[in-house]
Amino acid sequence: QVQLVESGGGLVQAGGSLRLSCAASGSTGSIGVMGWYRQAPGKQRELVATISSGGSTNYATSVKGRFTISRDNAKRTVYLQMNSLKPEDTAVYYCKTTTLTLPAVYWGQGTQVTVSS
Repeated sequence: QVQLVESGGGLVQAGGSLRLSCAASGSTGSIGVMGWYRQAPGKQRELVATISSGGSTNYATSVKGRFTISRDNAKRTVYLQMNSLKPEDTAVYYCKTTTLTLPAVYWGQGTQVTVSS
């Protein structure tokens, strides 16, 4: 079984920064793509950013230039540095991880990010 533990959410003023972390534990084996998604009230969950095991990244247009995704493979952890935050970034942010040894997809429990204007 694989567990994902997220941290780093909170309340911040517009223009501020937050850093999210998501650590995988348990029988992960080889980890593939890791990513962050978010879901605002009344909206569907959407992709924020992903990063492959080799470091290739992909971002939603709305966060390009403001958010940076990174990972530490030795720590089995993915990060999301969020700068220049806007009220429309307010959402629950979820970590998603794919495992390769036993192919599966896992989601974290979510962490709330609230940006005040």
